[in-house]
Amino acid sequence: MKSRLKLLGLVTVPALLAAAVPAAYAANAAEPHSTRAAITGDVLKGLNKDATRTGNIAAGKRISVAISLTPRNDKALDTFVAKVSDPRSSSYGHYLTKRQFAARFGRTDAEIKQLKDYLRAQGLTVTAVHSGNLLVDAKGTAAQLQKAFGTKLSTWKDARSGRSFYANDSAPTLPTAIASLVSDVAGLNNRTQLHHQAPSTVTPHNGPGGGYTPAQLKGGYNVSGTYTGSGQNIALIEFDGFQQSNITTYDNNYSLGSPTPTVKKVDGGSGALGDGQVEVELDIEVLHAIAPKANVTVFEGPNSDAGEVDTYQAIVDAGIPTTSISWGAAESARTTSNINAVDAVFKAGAAQGLGFYAASGDDGSDDAGDGGTSVDYPASDPYVTGVGGTKLTVTSSNAWSKEVAWSGGGGGKSSVFKIPSWQTAVQKSAGGGFRQVPDVSAHANPSPGVSIYSQGSWSSVGGTSAAAPEWAAFAALYNQQAKAAGKANLGFANPALYSASSTGFHDITSGSNGAYSAASGWDFTTGWGSYNAATLASKLLG
Repeated sequence: MKSRLKLLGLVTVPALLAAAVPAAYAANAAEPHSTRAAITGDVLKGLNKDATRTGNIAAGKRISVAISLTPRNDKALDTFVAKVSDPRSSSYGHYLTKRQFAARFGRTDAEIKQLKDYLRAQGLTVTAVHSGNLLVDAKGTAAQLQKAFGTKLSTWKDARSGRSFYANDSAPTLPTAIASLVSDVAGLNNRTQLHHQAPSTVTPHNGPGGGYTPAQLKGGYNVSGTYTGSGQNIALIEFDGFQQSNITTYDNNYSLGSPTPTVKKVDGGSGALGDGQVEVELDIEVLHAIAPKANVTVFEGPNSDAGEVDTYQAIVDAGIPTTSISWGAAESARTTSNINAVDAVFKAGAAQGLGFYAASGDDGSDDAGDGGTSVDYPASDPYVTGVGGTKLTVTSSNAWSKEVAWSGGGGGKSSVFKIPSWQTAVQKSAGGGFRQVPDVSAHANPSPGVSIYSQGSWSSVGGTSAAAPEWAAFAALYNQQAKAAGKANLGFANPALYSASSTGFHDITSGSNGAYSAASGWDFTTGWGSYNAATLASKLLG
């Protein structure tokens, strides 16, 4: 399944007190004759085809927005990330600090002030300016937002799901000078909600049997007992909550002694516990299974367009080097500008040495469910490691025996991103010159799945949201070894993983996810395959 997110940064500013508003904005900013420009791509596609307009949004409805700005010297940022992530480059591992990133690629303080002054003049409250000077949060009434962004907000009903939502009827506009800085205004619609890549219902068992144990997962992927993730930090992005009592039961049953996860609520958190609770508890427990001593921080945000951007930004602001992502939506379910906004956060994270591992989806080669081929975002982002699914078999001594592609594992070609340079060596004709997914894979088959304790009972749960934390755990184990060797964190892993080629991977050559079949080397079902932790770490450490 899939879901939506929101980011809050460590570097925030309090809501601004009454201050002088430039007369030009106060008098003229929203007048019809003012020169304005549209934020292209910031409107839902085909709105009138698959939804019915039901009315106007209530003028007094309070809405929060997250306004993304384009980086300064964006091409130079692309070049920097390419070099700092390439093991063959002399710049490899020389990541930027938050302050260095803001100075080189963030918008200037004067540009941020220009945007804030305009928003305040429209009656909006600026609630945060995030590290990097590329994301500004604001809130106000629907009427104020319509005035500020020159668009109308209507209420709609989705034809397929029957779900009610609101959306902007046209692309938002801003005064030309400000519009030239802005790439997205998240929060003007709440149609798409991200879904978690694990079943919302699971089959309880009387005990922890029925799913793979920590010993089986670590044995299957050759994780040495020497490396436990001690001293390492992993982030989880979540749009639902969890109960610590379930985590404690799991840890105690397997004698893991894991640190208690820390919770960071973004934009007020996700609200009451829902069917995504199993997702959150699965993510935490898989990390504890493979990297039991790593410190896990759960970033919990509202499942909304603006919430997604804010929550990812909060992780980047925190500087946590490894993030596991088990929530997403088909590329076609998002606006172009929303994808660009989230992509910009990932790119900023890559420049600062942060790695993101995202589940590729549980709907095989048809992520959108429309009978064609499509992929899930953010697994398809060029600055994210997309993780597909396999069915792992281990021996009686918990060693790797065999692995096949899981039929539900997401994979295929992006319809948004061109193929990145580090992937061209394995470019397939079926890819059509676009980004290919997944990059790697791990155990996701639900029968047997992984043993978890959630909502008061033991369950066997599968899905690529088990595979994503399995890979994030490996990254933490690698970073522990790299630190001991005096080397840099893995950071954005794809260039290094593709440079490693087949070394350190279990090459999976059988199984299908619908339109694609596994084959020798990289393929659309499992990428390079799953990891042999000891061999792959040795290869990456050089």
